[in-house]
Amino acid sequence: MSTISHIRKRNHDVVPFEPRNITNAMRGAYLEARGSVEQSRLEELTKQVVAHIEALYKDEDKIPSVEDVQNLVERTLMEADLFDVAKAYIIYRYEHQQQRAEKKQEVIQKIESEGLMITKRNGQQERFSMEKLVASIKHFAHGYESVINVGQIAEQTRVELFEGITTKDIQKAIILVTRSYIEQDPAYSKVATRILWDGLYKDIIGYDTINYAEFEKQYRIAFIGYVKEAVQIGRLDPKILMYDLTEMSQTLVPSRDDVFDYLGAQTLYDRYFIQNPYTKKTLETPQFFWMRVAMGLALQEEDRIGKAKEFYEVMSTLRFVPSTPTLFHAGTPHPQLSSCYLNTVTDDLGHIFKVFGDNAQLSKWSGGIGTDWTYLRATGALIKSNGVESQGVVPFLKIANDVTVAINRSGKRRGATCAYLETWHMDIEDFLDLRKNTGDDRRRTHDMNTANWIPDLFMQRVRDGGEWTLFSPEEVPDLHDTYGSEFKRRYEQYEERAARGEIRLFKTVKATDLWRKMIGMIFETGHPWMTWKDACNVRSPQDHVGVIHNSNLCTEITLNTSEEETAVCNLGSVVLSAHITNRQIDHTTLKQTIDTAIRMLDNVIELNYYPTKEGKTSNMRHRPIGLGIMGFQDALYKVNINFDSEEAIAFADTSMEVVSYYAIGASTLLAKEKGAYQSFRGSKWDRGILPLDTLDLLEQERGETIAVNRSTTMDWNAMRAQIKQYGMRNSNVMAIAPTATISNISGCFPTIEPIYKNIYVKSNMSGEFTVINEYLVQELKELGLWTPEMLNEIKRNDGSIGNITTIPAAVREKYKEVFDMDPLRLVRIVAHRGKWIDQSQSFNVFYKGTSGKDISDIYQYAWSLGIKTTYYLRSLAATSVEKSSISLATTKEVSTPKAETTVHSTVAAAATVTSQFTAPVPTAMNQDTVTSTVSNTTLTKVGDPDCEACQ
Repeated sequence: MSTISHIRKRNHDVVPFEPRNITNAMRGAYLEARGSVEQSRLEELTKQVVAHIEALYKDEDKIPSVEDVQNLVERTLMEADLFDVAKAYIIYRYEHQQQRAEKKQEVIQKIESEGLMITKRNGQQERFSMEKLVASIKHFAHGYESVINVGQIAEQTRVELFEGITTKDIQKAIILVTRSYIEQDPAYSKVATRILWDGLYKDIIGYDTINYAEFEKQYRIAFIGYVKEAVQIGRLDPKILMYDLTEMSQTLVPSRDDVFDYLGAQTLYDRYFIQNPYTKKTLETPQFFWMRVAMGLALQEEDRIGKAKEFYEVMSTLRFVPSTPTLFHAGTPHPQLSSCYLNTVTDDLGHIFKVFGDNAQLSKWSGGIGTDWTYLRATGALIKSNGVESQGVVPFLKIANDVTVAINRSGKRRGATCAYLETWHMDIEDFLDLRKNTGDDRRRTHDMNTANWIPDLFMQRVRDGGEWTLFSPEEVPDLHDTYGSEFKRRYEQYEERAARGEIRLFKTVKATDLWRKMIGMIFETGHPWMTWKDACNVRSPQDHVGVIHNSNLCTEITLNTSEEETAVCNLGSVVLSAHITNRQIDHTTLKQTIDTAIRMLDNVIELNYYPTKEGKTSNMRHRPIGLGIMGFQDALYKVNINFDSEEAIAFADTSMEVVSYYAIGASTLLAKEKGAYQSFRGSKWDRGILPLDTLDLLEQERGETIAVNRSTTMDWNAMRAQIKQYGMRNSNVMAIAPTATISNISGCFPTIEPIYKNIYVKSNMSGEFTVINEYLVQELKELGLWTPEMLNEIKRNDGSIGNITTIPAAVREKYKEVFDMDPLRLVRIVAHRGKWIDQSQSFNVFYKGTSGKDISDIYQYAWSLGIKTTYYLRSLAATSVEKSSISLATTKEVSTPKAETTVHSTVAAAATVTSQFTAPVPTAMNQDTVTSTVSNTTLTKVGDPDCEACQ
């Protein structure tokens, strides 16, 4: 079964991928060249073509185009020395290309003679009018007239027309043309969004009914109709009808549809809005969507209507956005709203297969999963019940990998999991190899993430040049459940027992050798990620009721797990940049947002559909949530602080302190109203120990100084008193998730990341979108430097402005890209933010180079500063190149692979490739002519992550 599920047609429609179409095309070429062909030979060649496609488009968000596939057919035929067949296929392609060109010329002639007929939404035909097209574009460009080149958009749209084209497809063509100019000015993004929403309004309100003079009234009436229809067809929970829909409709603010950038708008339209499964009609507008989520999260509130309005306000103004599963399922009959699950597998065959089944159910409902496999006995360990030796962890991980691939989460994405193994496990060396592209494929897990669960003692022995002993868990049964100084004591005892011959299965290696392999694998394959057991456990608020055995899929969740409890976390992120006023944090608004956000996240716990009883048991007992932030880079731009600076460290510190203070305070006030969580007594919260205090505890356990200052700006003694008085509603309150998808919706930079590129191509299921740094564009405009020539220069430098000397040095420093920043300073930023967080941060390590020593130093430095977890290593140096040519003049995308693309390091996860970009650039940004020059440059293409659970 192919992992490629869809293909993009020339008109940009995405349709199911059918390998038989490849077979049929090659059959035609074979018959033309040779007169006959064996079916078995065709099937073999088709498999080779599909294998090439899968290698190039293994990221599920990257969709090949028809041209991409045809290029790979040519390549496969030539690799098989079938040059005559390849020639026939090339001629076939050329002839069809000529036919398409001739048809386009005929259309142009018809347009010029006013003879082209188009089809309206009601089925009637009328003559195409260029004047109407221009007027329509001008309508959408209102407010941006000085920027938008209406004439150019109209002329290029004209090229896309054909006899009988529908007005709906004309609107789609206008969008495709308009979005191709986003690189020239972010205003094009806003205009493309308006056009997209206009088509949606016509579908929902009715093409023949819509009256823009009464638009808001019609919008509100349509909302009521949408809710009733969605309940009737089973897409919404009937409990939604308990609301006064008329009152809720009056709360909607239709003008807020205009706040979205095109990337966020198209993402919502394609992936988040509810559809009628029978007609495929989209039922939601942006404000319907936000209100549906708000009502879904307020269903059990006493003041249901009041709280739904409050929730709607913070979301629709893009101040706070819940994670994707909540957005997908709030208000639906199966509200699986939680983001991620953590579980642990015991050394029992029945439990192993139970976890396979549990993970399938969790994946089915959009959950991202982190699974701890350390309890399983190692390869060669004796199984007493039947007297044979175990095959170890790897065969079970292979099954877990296949379960991951088999499950399609909520009908939107395949499952996504991460396997964790502690560093002393005998199978650790095989575990490190799981993501390699070479070796026995039966011992590889190409579709599953992996992560190291590393004790402090190992890091100390690496630093000190010591030895490290590997064990099988059944002979050291308490090691996985201990940490800190107690782990060190027990581990050294087991080493002594092994030296005396009292332990059957063990292996001693140099700690530095194992560490080098860990570093080598994370550079080569992007896995396993580095996560630290002791920092997670010593700093955990819940140390009184269990042990943290692993993190989650995106490494920001640190919760206890056991056979009886599958940890669950509910995530959402504050848009930090939306709370900056006059270059300062707006405390009043931020507190209001966080108070509401904490309540929304806490409500998920009661409302959530739990696929397993272990998940429900854990969530009800501990009630953990994970409030995070996104738009940190945007906030730095707004306060005029460079990311790669000491000031950024201070801002990360103080801004997270404020978020932490208000988040903890909101949880205590919820405890006052609704009661503390069940296991509160004995927790660190109960003992008066706050996240900041736990750095001292980690220092004590390690016997080493952690070089992170402990300064404060808020009244933490008052917060301790408040916790003592009311308790906490949630065992854990904060976690910084990746937010790659919801940041697209919010129009901000993801999570805590620096800017990746000032201009690049974003690739996801909705297509490929040019993304440009609007802050940079605005500043260059103010300096009088934003010209077509400047755009071309930035593109020639792949988004970087560091070498463009016509730009002032201060501006170049401000808009420095992440790979030009000091990675050790980025680590310090994360460490200073992390002291306020009771869980962890999804922290990507960025490194520009190939030095294993440098990478090792970065990770050892991160550990020394008490950082709990890291996510991907993103390295530019190890990426090979895929060339694409994009002709924006025709809005067609053609990818021409020249050689097999191999992507090393974590850029495989970032899906970073390079595209050959060909675009018309007008001689003036606001001219009305279609005069253009051609610029050949390179742009980086970045794909969305495999998992959306935490995004």
